[in-house]
Amino acid sequence: MASFVDRVVLHVSGGTGGHGCVSVHREKFKPLGGPDGGNGGNGGDVILRVDHQTTTLLDYHHAPHRHATNGGPGMGDWRGGKNGETLVLPVPDGTVVKSKDGTVLADLVGEGAEYVAAAGGLGGLGNAALSSQKRRAPGFALLGIEGESSDIVLELKSIADIALVGFPSAGKSSLIAAMSAARPKIADYPFTTLVPNLGVVQAGDVRFTIADVPGLIEGASEGRGLGHNFLRHVERCAALVHVLDCGTLESDRDPLSDLAIIEAELEKYAVDMSYAGRDGEVIPLNHRPRLVALNKVDLPDGKDMADFVRPELESRGYRVFEVSATSHEGLRQLGFAMAEIVKAARDAVEAAPPKVTPTVLRPRAVNETGFRIRREEKAHEPLFRVLGEKPVRWVKQTDFTNEEAIGYLADRLAKLGVETELFKMGAKPGDTVVIGEDDGVVFDWEPTMMAGAELLASPRGTDVRFADTGDRPTRSQKREEQQERREAKAAARAELEAERKAGIWTESVSSRRAAQPVKESGLDADDEF
Repeated sequence: MASFVDRVVLHVSGGTGGHGCVSVHREKFKPLGGPDGGNGGNGGDVILRVDHQTTTLLDYHHAPHRHATNGGPGMGDWRGGKNGETLVLPVPDGTVVKSKDGTVLADLVGEGAEYVAAAGGLGGLGNAALSSQKRRAPGFALLGIEGESSDIVLELKSIADIALVGFPSAGKSSLIAAMSAARPKIADYPFTTLVPNLGVVQAGDVRFTIADVPGLIEGASEGRGLGHNFLRHVERCAALVHVLDCGTLESDRDPLSDLAIIEAELEKYAVDMSYAGRDGEVIPLNHRPRLVALNKVDLPDGKDMADFVRPELESRGYRVFEVSATSHEGLRQLGFAMAEIVKAARDAVEAAPPKVTPTVLRPRAVNETGFRIRREEKAHEPLFRVLGEKPVRWVKQTDFTNEEAIGYLADRLAKLGVETELFKMGAKPGDTVVIGEDDGVVFDWEPTMMAGAELLASPRGTDVRFADTGDRPTRSQKREEQQERREAKAAARAELEAERKAGIWTESVSSRRAAQPVKESGLDADDEF
């Protein structure tokens, strides 16, 4: 079973908000004391927080699905629902949070650093909160909204000042054990470390951490070995130390060829942009300060090899140290050289002015409506999709089994200007209107529906504007009726135009009566009474 996990995919979801309550206060001598339904509680959040007691992501490897608790529903007598509890997930220091597509969401460094991975949903308002001068006793409440859900990637990057790189069995773990109190696995036979090791080193008044990378080999950038999988653990380091094996028994290896191979692999490794210095720049690993440690000089062949390659390495500009993890030879000098680089890096960070992100205020534009409408075509029929934070949230809060709640939604959308915008875009009665994306709610648009809560005169929970919903005409019938009305108006206009051209409108009333034939009464036109 794996004991060290440094990359996991975590599925998190916030708690769902509780529904609002529909209730009317009743007591002796007060049978209708007004609405007293309480609000639903908010759902709990999922928060990632750095904890120094946590050193691995193993727990999330075995249990990748995490969900916060839901909010409680509202109750009568103005009692609100209980808020869902926040779920805090401890993560190691140096954890980077990414989306599935690789976008960096947060870089958690330092005890207590946290990131809200999934926010809880809002609780619904009860009918007491929805009452107003025009709607004194609402017979509905708003529903709670589901919390956010997302799939995030957690990557652990160890916090180390110095990184040890080298071939398998070069002695990196032995150096950490000799220079610090760490006790990594060490054996007297060739093997490679399977997990990064960390150790704390004290050199004078400077304390720093060193880490090793499981053995890099040639072709690591193409997937061979484990080295490239763990190079992320040394991306935060200030310097690299090449640990070269001077006592290797392999005939095809020597310190110079090992160094060339490791440098080539470091050149191929692309540093993640999730970690950057104060100036916002990311320095490649092979461009950082480097030291060379010629290890195993306690062996006779190792000492001879170190004396042979040292001039060549120094001519290339490397600071070279001959060390032995067994006899501790040269470790003090190597430790102080590491401390010098670390102190210089820390002083540079402290001396650099802090990078302050200016606060940008973006006031809402005067003509901003808070929504937008996109015209689409579906099955050769027009479809209007309403998008925006408010309309989508309002739809999620609506109880579509309650007519009054639907009428309240219609009033809110009309007040926001959705109906006016649909008219401008050429929407016709019976056209399909969808609020939201693919999982949005579909409506048949009814522009003739009157809006306004003050027009309500129906029992609680109903809406007089939906009284004729039992025999609502179909879309084709609506279009036929609209076409008939248009034809009738056109015929009436044509008749009036014909009368105007005939001069009927210019005659006086007396002449028009004189021109009319006398009704049958038994008298001639010239007869007198």
